[in-house]
Amino acid sequence: MKVDLSALNDKQKEAVISEEKRLLVLAGAGSGKTKTLLQKLIYLIEEKDVSPSNILAITFTKNATNEMLDRLIISADPKGEYEKLLYDKTVSKEDKDQERYNRQKKYKWIDSLTVKTFHSFCYSILRNYGVNEFDNKFRIIGDEKRDEEDELSKHVAPETVFEVVHKLLIEQCENTGYLLQLKRYILDYLVDKIHIKKNDPNFLSRDGKYFTTLDGTRVRSKSEQFIADWFYRHSIKYEYEPFLNIKDFDFHPDFYIPDANLYIEHISDKSYPTKNKEEQFEKGNLLLVKTFDSMTLDSALFNHCLDQIVKNRLPSNYHKNTTLNFKEEFNGYHENVKDFVLQIMRITDMIKVENIDINLVLENALKDQHERVRHFYELAIPIVKKHIAYCTDKSYLDFNDLISTSASLFKNYEDIANKYKTKYDYILVDEFQDVNNLQVELIKLLLTDNTQLFCVGDDWQSIYGFRGSNVSYIVDFENHFINGKTIKLNLNYRSTQNIVGASNEVIKHNKFKVDKDVQASKKSEHKIVVYSGGSEEENIQFCLNKVREVLKEGVSNDEILFLYRRSKMYSSYFYKFKNEGVRIQGKTIHASKGLEAKVVFIIGLTEGNGGFPDIWLEDRIFQIIKKANHDLLLEEERRLFYVAITRAKDKLFLITEKGNESSFLKEIPSAFTVRTADAIGQIVDKVIICEICFSQLEKLHIFCPYCGKKQTN
Repeated sequence: MKVDLSALNDKQKEAVISEEKRLLVLAGAGSGKTKTLLQKLIYLIEEKDVSPSNILAITFTKNATNEMLDRLIISADPKGEYEKLLYDKTVSKEDKDQERYNRQKKYKWIDSLTVKTFHSFCYSILRNYGVNEFDNKFRIIGDEKRDEEDELSKHVAPETVFEVVHKLLIEQCENTGYLLQLKRYILDYLVDKIHIKKNDPNFLSRDGKYFTTLDGTRVRSKSEQFIADWFYRHSIKYEYEPFLNIKDFDFHPDFYIPDANLYIEHISDKSYPTKNKEEQFEKGNLLLVKTFDSMTLDSALFNHCLDQIVKNRLPSNYHKNTTLNFKEEFNGYHENVKDFVLQIMRITDMIKVENIDINLVLENALKDQHERVRHFYELAIPIVKKHIAYCTDKSYLDFNDLISTSASLFKNYEDIANKYKTKYDYILVDEFQDVNNLQVELIKLLLTDNTQLFCVGDDWQSIYGFRGSNVSYIVDFENHFINGKTIKLNLNYRSTQNIVGASNEVIKHNKFKVDKDVQASKKSEHKIVVYSGGSEEENIQFCLNKVREVLKEGVSNDEILFLYRRSKMYSSYFYKFKNEGVRIQGKTIHASKGLEAKVVFIIGLTEGNGGFPDIWLEDRIFQIIKKANHDLLLEEERRLFYVAITRAKDKLFLITEKGNESSFLKEIPSAFTVRTADAIGQIVDKVIICEICFSQLEKLHIFCPYCGKKQTN
């Protein structure tokens, strides 16, 4: 054999030399899955005489692509110069990137390979051959939260997704009806949150006025809000609950319209009796009209009633309307408008990833039992459609469009599809547990009966469901890919036996998974430390002390990693460590995937809101597109905990709070842990009793004052 496979274990070797056409290498954490994938690639070239240009290796991030190229360059560099440069902290990232590029060009076999992210791969397809499907001079439109890749960043649109959606929303608001409908939605559901307050007794104490009208007045009921909004839409000035004393007592009628010299009392089942008020109006010879809640059941009828009641009493030259504009109407509500725009962006992404017809989404939304959901989609879908049309008109593609447009190109133009099918005899996919529907569709469009598909991933580390990834593609690989076969890599080279054992026990509680018997190659006497502080301050101090201990033991700062479910969990730790002159890596668990450290602290392991697991069923708005399942969300949270645990190589500290421990901690058997906490002090002082006469003594008594006996304790 030309290739030395002696460094591989039996399962890794089996995967590398396998001739299976549809192979999933199911690799546990720390089991060398990337190493196996790269060895497969080298084996194909060196042993099977496969041309590098016939191999496609797909990754998910630019960093993963760079790491893969780095490892290939290192394998081709016998002097070790490149590896030395990579670990040299005095060399800038820009210089390392340039050297990677230079080395890639130097080694022609590496340069001939196609090693790209999904997005970069599709970018090159469309830029070179997509002219029949889309303008091949397209530009990439993204937002600030996405990392731009080198190749893609050369052709970035001059505006972001947010800017475009916001601009289109303003344009849509030139339609006065839409503008007022949007303002009503934002006031009701993003400002007043009436869908929450209806069932929350805590809101009932605030003077009873928790509905905001279009002009910013706070009123007591939805019906009064309807009346006030009617006045606003018709540019009729009004006073809400004006002070009035006609003769006998003070009171506040609901509305007064000065230009019509008219008072309105709106009667609901919660209103106080109005008989005494009506008598006062008669005494003062003032005009009072009553409206009733039952009238509001038919909005068209109620509009007509208000027309009859109010407009006929206004002066004949009374102005009928004024021009409304977006800037004035939403002055003071810009953050709420921003939230609405972000929700539109989110559903646009979901619609694309789930590949659902937009009209069907609206149809389903309009059947929803909740007015809030129906109103959101009535407002949002026109903007989604405008956004898609705008991007097409401007030759913009977002990251989902890159994949879906490439897939569409392959389906519509057989000659282009065949070009890629015949070019790539071997397709290698890393981190297969993170694929979504669009990506799997693209992969399938590249396959022929002769193509060898080699996928590497770990269903136990599938943690991107919120982005649209679908764990079923890896769990049910053999159903999604005909004649698929799975090889399991079960030996963890990263973590000690206690860490591996604990992670195995935790993940066993998941039902939707592939069973693996993962073993550790490393032995250690260190057990996992579970610390339960009485307060956050105690937890921070404990961690600070332990960090100082491991630093003294010779562990470098770079080998200490703090992990947390949400960023806010770490802020108090960060400031304390900074003040104490201690410098530590802190990352969300999602951001830590693929990393490892000798010493890992997982903080915030508490139960309930703001803890971990943090099950967020999200807004019902998003359930229209993709239904949430509590059990599946809990399983993803558990996979996230598994990822956090398996970042640790040697020592692991799990930080919780006394009496509020995360349910995940209970899933780790005591055999793998040592649990520690500061003892709770005694609430009741110990009672001292004389050994002879059994009289109660004080602490300072050496001799019993009653019988004279000397006390031994």
